[in-house]
Amino acid sequence: MCHLWCLFLPLRSWGMLILSVFLFLPTGVSAQSLSKDIRIGDGKGDWGYPNPYRHYPRGPGYLRMSMVFDTLVWKDQTGYIPALAKSWRYDPKTLTFEFELQPGVLWHDGKPFTAEDVVFTVEYFKKHPYQWVPMNKVAGAKAQGPHRVSIKLKEPYAPFMAYIGGTMPIIPRHIWEKVDDPKKYQAPDAFIGCGPFKFVDFDTAKGTYLYEANKDYYLGKPAVNRLIYIKSKNPLMTLLSGKADLVNIKPDMANALQKKGMVILENPRGWNKKLMINHKKPPFSDKRFRKALAYAINQQEIIDKAHRGFGSPASYGLLSPDHPFYNPDSPGYPHNPKRAEEILGSLGYEKNKDGYFEKNGVPLKVEVLASNITVAGESMSDRDGEVLKKQLQAIGIQVELVNLEQATADARVRNWEFDLAITGHGGLLGDAMVLDRMINPKLVGSVSSARYGANPELLDLLNSQMVEMDVQKRKALVYKIQAIYADELPAISLYYPASMTAYNPKKGIRWYYTQGGIALGIPIAQNKMSLIKE
Repeated sequence: MCHLWCLFLPLRSWGMLILSVFLFLPTGVSAQSLSKDIRIGDGKGDWGYPNPYRHYPRGPGYLRMSMVFDTLVWKDQTGYIPALAKSWRYDPKTLTFEFELQPGVLWHDGKPFTAEDVVFTVEYFKKHPYQWVPMNKVAGAKAQGPHRVSIKLKEPYAPFMAYIGGTMPIIPRHIWEKVDDPKKYQAPDAFIGCGPFKFVDFDTAKGTYLYEANKDYYLGKPAVNRLIYIKSKNPLMTLLSGKADLVNIKPDMANALQKKGMVILENPRGWNKKLMINHKKPPFSDKRFRKALAYAINQQEIIDKAHRGFGSPASYGLLSPDHPFYNPDSPGYPHNPKRAEEILGSLGYEKNKDGYFEKNGVPLKVEVLASNITVAGESMSDRDGEVLKKQLQAIGIQVELVNLEQATADARVRNWEFDLAITGHGGLLGDAMVLDRMINPKLVGSVSSARYGANPELLDLLNSQMVEMDVQKRKALVYKIQAIYADELPAISLYYPASMTAYNPKKGIRWYYTQGGIALGIPIAQNKMSLIKE
């Protein structure tokens, strides 16, 4: 069977078909007069320095880095498109991807980009791991000339295009070959890439970023002179006042902004709010206890009370219903407090005179961490925590709710210093490898992964689906993974937020949500291709 990546794909292939699609899609740069600056408002502000090793390990951090550093391939609203590679092919016999590179590409300092930079990047990331790009499946890379490079795999690797070709930022050899500790390196040349924008400044205190256009960008001159990220705690007023041209908003802002002429983009279900569980310690190590928690939780009530009904209950199998590999038959846990109490009773818990469960005179008391993950400039986790606390206490579990800064909560989850923690992540519309990233115990230090290794069959399936190059066979494996994960419940998915983005169309930029999410699945409507002139 031939797959898409088995074919040699020329730049702007599909010809008139793509042209006809663009005529009807509200994406890219419009024919209107363009502003010199585009300002994007963001509630958190500081997402780290925008180079591969210093950005904060969440989607907004990667996004800011991606404005400066390009990958071999990229995605727009239609799927994969050429970036530094104008075409590519895969040889299943030799397990080799071969890329024909764009000619005439320059680094921001004026030096030419060549195949040697790609080879260097592969080897450098193998030596100095970059958390967004799994290099353990890559044997090595070799230049086949100044504009041709091959990347050989150790074994078949289905997520290659998503997690390496479309996510690995290519770094310049002439700069990074002198860097022994990339995580500490932040000299001015640490921000030299070949992307559409050049990094100018980052103010950690103010949470502001300043980029200027790379007028020599190989895919077309940027449509604006400067790209500016500003910190904004009131997105509606920031947008209406003209201080920002694009902001994330809460759904209840949409009607008011539409009446003012703003365009509203609704986020597909690519982001998941979930309850992390410390399954390494009792009673959480018993999946029967975890199922009792699931039956006690009313997903829709959290959405209704914490978010005015904006959102949808999440699948316990993790993948979003919008994903092509979503399994609709994975086990579910409809709200059933009686069933939750029955399970706890079967585990030896009894209710005391106050109506709370205890065992051998020891009260059943859990700590729930809630962090301030910022959405539209505001923290929503506290309200989630309050609703969840009431639901668990309603069946007889005492709850201590602890509200922490996001970085502090992440650190405690990373180090297994918690009982339960409300957190979230994107990537649910990208490659199915997200299941491995959200489950595999090998991902030491992850703040989003369940890091669950108690079920050998689940681990075998995770490994198998990543080496299965046949799409339908891989889909069947992914179905089984979702079913087992939903039965094991190492973490409990709560809901998919109905987050939205609003932008001012008068600035001449037409933003969009990327098919499958940016890079490995970031569900943010800020694709850099929106800022490039056709």
